[in-house]
Amino acid sequence: MKFIDLFAGAGGLSEGFIRQGFEPVAHVEMDYYASQTLLTRAAYYHLLNEHQLDKYNSYLKNEISKDELHSLLPESIKETVVNMEISDETIDHIFGIIDKNLSRFESEKVDVLIGGPPCQAYSLVGRARDPYGKENDIRNYLYKQYVKFLRKYNPDIFVFENVPGILSASKGALFEDVKDIMREAGYELQAKVLNAFDYGVLQQRKRVILIGWNRDLDYKYPDFQTVLHNFRVEDLLSDLPPLQPGGESNYYVAQPSEYLSSFGLRQNSDILTQHITRVHNENDRRIYNHAIDLWNKEGKRLRYTDLPADLITHKNLTSFLDRFKVVGSDLPFSHTVVSHIAKDGHYYIHPDIKQLRSLSVREAARLQSFPDNFYFEGPRTAIFTQIGNAVPPLMAESIAERVKDMLEKK
Repeated sequence: MKFIDLFAGAGGLSEGFIRQGFEPVAHVEMDYYASQTLLTRAAYYHLLNEHQLDKYNSYLKNEISKDELHSLLPESIKETVVNMEISDETIDHIFGIIDKNLSRFESEKVDVLIGGPPCQAYSLVGRARDPYGKENDIRNYLYKQYVKFLRKYNPDIFVFENVPGILSASKGALFEDVKDIMREAGYELQAKVLNAFDYGVLQQRKRVILIGWNRDLDYKYPDFQTVLHNFRVEDLLSDLPPLQPGGESNYYVAQPSEYLSSFGLRQNSDILTQHITRVHNENDRRIYNHAIDLWNKEGKRLRYTDLPADLITHKNLTSFLDRFKVVGSDLPFSHTVVSHIAKDGHYYIHPDIKQLRSLSVREAARLQSFPDNFYFEGPRTAIFTQIGNAVPPLMAESIAERVKDMLEKK
C-alpha cells in the first residue's frame, strides 16, 4: 500500500504508517533539517530490511558520517524525500518527482494521502499574539495545496491532521471551507478530536483527525480502540542517566521499563543518543528549584508572581504566569509538547530537583513516543522544533492500523 506524506516534518505520521506496512512514495517537507531526519529514518528501515542494522548503529556511534549513511540508500529511496515548499510555483515539479517515484515502484496507484499543513496559523496561542488573529497568514490556506494532491492522485483515503484551533479559525468558516473543497474533490469525510494519550502516549495532546474516503467506496470513519494502562511519566524517564545543564550521556543506567518495552520505545539492543540538555543560567536554575520543590512537596504549579523579588526579571506580570512548568513524573501524562520547547525549555522542567534543567532532546522525543532508535538531524534548536511539531508515532500507528483495516475491507 503506497502513501504520500505532505508537510511531513520529521516523519511522526509516516512512522506509524510504515510500521503498519505502508510504503512511502514521497515525503514532501520544506525544512532542510527535517528532510535530513527523514533520510536518516529511511536509512534505518532500509538497513533493517537488509539485515544490516550494524551499519546504522555505526552511524549512531559516530563511526561513519551522515553522508556515508545516506550513501547506503538506493536512489529510489532517496528520491522519496522531497525537500521543497509546496506552492503554486513548485507543485507541478513535485508532481513530476512523485510520478517518477511511482514509475520506479511500478505502481500507478497512491492508496493514502496523509499530512497536515503547519499548524501555527491555526494555533489559539499564535492567533492571540497576532492583532489580526492570523486571518491573513498564508499558512491558513495551504489546505488548498493539499486538495490539489487529492485531485491529482485520487487516493482511496486521506488523513488530514491539525490542531484543534483549526475548528475555530475565522469563527469556524475556515474549517467548513476545508471540508467543502475536499467534498468537491470527490470525498466523503468526517473529523474528530483525538487525544494522543488514549493511544499510549504519555502526554495530553489533542489533534483534529479528519479522515476522508472516495465517495464511491463504502467506508465510514473508523472506531479507534483506546489503550488502558497505569504507567506514569517516571516510567519514561527512569532508565536515563541524570544530567546537568549542557550535559550529555550515551549510556543507559537501567533496563527499559515495562512501558518502554511494551510500547516499543526502547529495545535492549538500542544505543542511547541525543540525551543532551541545553545550558541554563543560574537565575533560571534557582527558579527551577522553586518550581520543582513546590510541585514535589505540594503538587502545585509555580506562578511567576509568587517567586522572590530577586528572581523576577520579566516585566510582564499579568499573563503567561505559568511560563515555568515542571513535567510531573508522578502523573500518567505530561502537558502538551509543542514547538516552543525549542525556545528556552522553561515550560518543560525535569522533575528531579538534583538536576535543575529542562528536558533533554531524548526525553522530549520519548514524550512524543519516538523510539530511541529514531535519530533527529540538525542543531539542537531545530531538533526540538521537529519534535514539538510532530504527530506522536504511537498515535499515528493507531490511525494507520484503522486505515489499513478500511483498505483491506475494499
